[in-house]
Amino acid sequence: MKFFIDTANLAQIKEAHEMGILDGVTTNPSLMAKEGIKGKKAVEKHYIDICNIVDGDVSAEVISTDFDNIIKEGKHLSKLHEKIVVKVPMIKDGVKAMKWFTDHGIATNCTLVFSAGQAILAAKAGAKYVSPFIGRIDDSGWNGVELVQQISQIYSIQGFKTEILAASIRSSLHIIQCAEAGADVCTCPLDSIMGLLKHPLTDIGLAKFLEDAKKFA
Repeated sequence: MKFFIDTANLAQIKEAHEMGILDGVTTNPSLMAKEGIKGKKAVEKHYIDICNIVDGDVSAEVISTDFDNIIKEGKHLSKLHEKIVVKVPMIKDGVKAMKWFTDHGIATNCTLVFSAGQAILAAKAGAKYVSPFIGRIDDSGWNGVELVQQISQIYSIQGFKTEILAASIRSSLHIIQCAEAGADVCTCPLDSIMGLLKHPLTDIGLAKFLEDAKKFA
């Protein structure tokens, strides 16, 4: 399973990259605003800065909701850098646009997916990634990880090539559960990734090793 970091914070992206575990980045207008990035030119430059750090795909989200403007915006975003994947919402014109992008060699990430039916449409339209929002599904009283498992099963049976990009990850446990459920990619905050490092027995064991090592000093 690939690890993407869900942020627009360059310091966090660099930290994950330096660990050697970063495969890509997802971001959105809200995350850009959180970092104080304002204005079209500043946002575009920030996307390029991110692409220059990571080795893999960087999802850049359109803000339009009608076909013509999604196409216009997506074409522009895709030209910013070869690593850009155009992030398109799961709406009727979004599906139509994803098919257009696919036919014209532009990779897409279908975002705001909350059902298996939506995931099927994204795959039919040729999306490179489909992003089920695990945490938000849990918030609504359903099980987000079970949706990942369902999509994985359907894609396997039908031979769809679209990768499942588990999003809205809330914890380190979510990452493990999504890996078990068949997610191809997991995108999450850096804290959730760093949480995978932690275990009390590791801390206890290391302390014991270091204490014993002092005897040979």
